[in-house]
Amino acid sequence: MRFIFKTDYEDDIRLFPHSGYVWTYGTLLVLLAIAPFVLSSYIMSQLVFVCIYATVGVGLLILSGFTGQASLGHAAFLAIGAYTAAYLQQYDVPFLVYFLASGLLTGVIGALVGFPALRLQGIYLVIATISFAFIVEEILARWESVTHGNEGMRVKTLSMFGVVVPRDSPGFYFLCLGFLILIIIGTLNLLRSPTGRAFIAIRDSETAARSMGVNVALYKVKAFAISAAITGFAGALFAHKLTFISPEMFTLLLSIEFIIVILIGGTFSLHGAVLGAIFLVMIDPFLTYLKDDMPGIIAGSASALGAGKETASNIQSNVAAFASANGLKGAIYGFIIMVFVLFEPLGLYGRWLKIKLFFQLFPLYKRATFKRQKIYVKSERNR
Repeated sequence: MRFIFKTDYEDDIRLFPHSGYVWTYGTLLVLLAIAPFVLSSYIMSQLVFVCIYATVGVGLLILSGFTGQASLGHAAFLAIGAYTAAYLQQYDVPFLVYFLASGLLTGVIGALVGFPALRLQGIYLVIATISFAFIVEEILARWESVTHGNEGMRVKTLSMFGVVVPRDSPGFYFLCLGFLILIIIGTLNLLRSPTGRAFIAIRDSETAARSMGVNVALYKVKAFAISAAITGFAGALFAHKLTFISPEMFTLLLSIEFIIVILIGGTFSLHGAVLGAIFLVMIDPFLTYLKDDMPGIIAGSASALGAGKETASNIQSNVAAFASANGLKGAIYGFIIMVFVLFEPLGLYGRWLKIKLFFQLFPLYKRATFKRQKIYVKSERNR
């Protein structure tokens, strides 16, 4: 077991608390660097989606996990970034220019969304962000001169410094991975800054933060702007990965998937965004398998149990209709959310911390170590 003694402020804010982190993350980077040369194209494609979803997860963590502002409208921010990149690309704008424009424009719109949401909390803020997502989806469908409406837009192959980078090439994977690492390092530095500490203070108690001189309204708008900007950057990469975008791709279900990323991974650490993205992206092939094969399996089971052919056929048709309407995917997502909220509220990263602490303290580990303490201060009564 390792004991870390902090003797100055530099020890408290350093990126790596001890040398073990350097070796661990260094080994991980080496494995990620050689992955394109040893893994199949399908797995590499999934890893690219993991990088993009993890980037969105980091942005959502800044808003929801560290500032305490709920949002179900991040699919709209992703759409704004994707459409900005696709639109500017039509005029032969260089990649770096429209990539930066995607993030900056989305960040400005995120700040504008943050202003009317200042007086909203809880379920009312969720409703406001859902309304914003519906408005953006409708604008994308109606503004045909810019977005081509429901016909969608083709996205050309990425070209940077005169070099073409196809979506399935190792270069595109390294681009997405490098940007994810950059965003994670930037977010870690943000959280160690006065701005990040203000975010956390607002999450813990707005009343206490306001009494300590924190401009709550300003930092809430900052959180919306930063979170939206990161999601806009991910939207540009998302558009290049799919090569085609349309309004039907940025629905409320996609926003729910982003919530699942941080909920399953863990809402208190950046590790949770990566772990949640891995879980969500890798479970999608399993859901596709259920959607395609479950009707026949259930019908065969019903027939084996003695049901008639007509009954088995009816069961198969009903399950197939349920699955084809995306009801199966939504139902499984809802079940996963309930399981994690009830039995593992700290997410996958929280479970990993419990396992690691168990082996560190064995045989003195106590289950009550991670039990949440209900502590209320008098200032909370005014909220």
